[in-house]
Amino acid sequence: MKVLTAEIEAFPLRRLFTISRGSKAETIVVTATISDGEISGRGECGPNARYDETPESVLAQIMSLAPEIAAGLDRQDLQMALPPGAARNAIDCAFWDFEAKRSGVRAWQCAGLSALEPVETAFTLSADSPEAMAEAAAENAARPLLKLKLTGTDDIARVRAVHDMAPQAHLIVDANESWDAATYLSHHAVLADLGVVLIEQPMPQGADAELADLERSVPICADESFHDATSIPELVGRYDFVNIKLDKTGGLTAALATAAAARAAGFGVMVGCMVGTSLAMAPAFLVAQDAGFVDLDGPLLLARDREPGIAADGSLLQPPPASLWG
Repeated sequence: MKVLTAEIEAFPLRRLFTISRGSKAETIVVTATISDGEISGRGECGPNARYDETPESVLAQIMSLAPEIAAGLDRQDLQMALPPGAARNAIDCAFWDFEAKRSGVRAWQCAGLSALEPVETAFTLSADSPEAMAEAAAENAARPLLKLKLTGTDDIARVRAVHDMAPQAHLIVDANESWDAATYLSHHAVLADLGVVLIEQPMPQGADAELADLERSVPICADESFHDATSIPELVGRYDFVNIKLDKTGGLTAALATAAAARAAGFGVMVGCMVGTSLAMAPAFLVAQDAGFVDLDGPLLLARDREPGIAADGSLLQPPPASLWG
């Protein structure tokens, strides 16, 4: 019999993390464990208030399935038992880890993939004053890809300050729904000249239809507007890339299917994350292998990660060890 347990955990950040919707000094995750008494599999999720999730609500949602899992519910059954979201992600990834440990076969092999290769992640600079972001850029100027959190005001000044201090780095800018069409039109050509290679979610979900009619100098990526494969049809023509996060798709099982569906529809794939530990990044590594952009820097933003964690050489992340996950 499999036993499902879960707990809320807090991990402090290296520095305050700010986006257009607010700031935090720590990240709160929920970890699910599936055990048969001999083998245990773990999965981590990051509840997000943007999607009406709290750590407590996600914990309750996870534990609501404990009787069904004890009665034999498996990973495939899970896809219908819970909707996409953080709770299903934690359980789904715990199932993958459990199955890999029980079979003695790595998760990437179970998924029919080739051996995992290192991936180069974007490194996120929290939204701040242009001066403070310039200082952070100088500290990270050797990283090949920086992701800038923007707020909707003084954003060109922020990007220019970062570009001046890290002129060799490619830049992703993430507005987190803080722009309107006029702001986008005034910014996109300037951003291209400042080394920006991707604009992430410039306008609010539900107000982004007009993107289909706006000129662009830089590819645009959907994040808040994109959840899983069901989001794809209405985004055609509006976006060039979609940001696949396991906390949105509801786990690795759906994320792999979503990536295939997105590519078939003509989208480029970005693989992203909530701020989390190496345990949350490990399953996303499988989706990241063929991604155009990878943003799995969650552990690099933490003051303390799990042990063992994912090893990093600058922005180059090594495949997760079996002792961590999968």
